[in-house]
Amino acid sequence: MPTVRHPFLLLLFSCCLVLSLHQPDAWGAERKIRILASTFPVYQLVRNISQGDTGVELDLMIPSQMGCPHDYALTPQDMLKLAHADVFIVNGLGMEEFLGAPIQKANARLKIIDSSQGIEQILVCTGKENAAGNRGATLHEDGHGPNPHLFASPRMAALLVANIARGFAGIYPAGADRFAANAKNYEQRLNRLADDMAALCRRLPNKRIVTQHEVFDYLARDIGLEVVGVVQAHPGQNPSAAEILALVKTIKTKKAGALFTEPQYPEAVGATLAKEAGIVAARLDPAASGPDRAPLEYYEQVMRHNMTVLEQTLGRY
Repeated sequence: MPTVRHPFLLLLFSCCLVLSLHQPDAWGAERKIRILASTFPVYQLVRNISQGDTGVELDLMIPSQMGCPHDYALTPQDMLKLAHADVFIVNGLGMEEFLGAPIQKANARLKIIDSSQGIEQILVCTGKENAAGNRGATLHEDGHGPNPHLFASPRMAALLVANIARGFAGIYPAGADRFAANAKNYEQRLNRLADDMAALCRRLPNKRIVTQHEVFDYLARDIGLEVVGVVQAHPGQNPSAAEILALVKTIKTKKAGALFTEPQYPEAVGATLAKEAGIVAARLDPAASGPDRAPLEYYEQVMRHNMTVLEQTLGRY
């Protein structure tokens, strides 16, 4: 995994020093609070929480179409964004391993909100992604780490929203009431969405699926699906011939109903696997990426479309 180079840290430290000489510690009418979100899913959650507050300036660190940043490396532009930010909101659970050196050492005034902090029922990754993709997370004795893809489940996304709103309350009291109201409304919408997805899955005759990687583990657990295998144990790394044969055998043995690829990854390998195993292949979107000007309801739109895909594939048995 690429690490942050020392010139970048020096640039960040210099920017922070200059900024600290010109900016007040508290935010008022003279300056907006600058919030930086690490990933697209976090950015969309924060947009919904902070909407209507004119005292907030929100920015996204990595490109919106990047997807899960398992192999991302910081750029000088990213370092400048960190230097200018007042609050940095992260996914947590090792998703931002690309940050390298502790950010607060370079930007002492930067306040960090970990949206996953304190959430219970965290799943453990079972593939190579544990050791290779989550080195920034706490690993268990067997080298497995926590699954960071909470955002792909509406039920878990609602918990992320609550965490972010609570974090804002102590940092930005002027916007606490608005953020709390927005968060409550958004949580209710996300939980209704989760209920609808679970109700759909109860009607499906086959609930066993294969996924691109471990991004849908929380969604599967929360709505009643069973993930019996993954195409890529480590995102971006195609399976070996032996792994393909083993997965085809698992699909047939477990009688999986469908194999789902993701828009963020090429579908060729998944489609070939599905054909070999004699099951349907389709795409599910974890909303890990999206358009630059995505609507506030983008996450809900994506998940509603996922419901249609699930019904069209697993509902035909």
